[in-house]
Amino acid sequence: MYEALSSFAQTGGLVYFVLMFAGALVYALWPSNQDTFDRAANSPLEDKGPSND
Repeated sequence: MYEALSSFAQTGGLVYFVLMFAGALVYALWPSNQDTFDRAANSPLEDKGPSND
């Protein structure tokens, strides 16, 4: 009984994490999200620091 439950939990956990990874990958590569990720990638390069006027 324990072996069957353990095997089911391991398989279920693997399926769960694979689906979560696939969902994150689809979200990251979805064409409409490209602008958001491009802005995030370039935000450290923008000069919006404190002004010394």
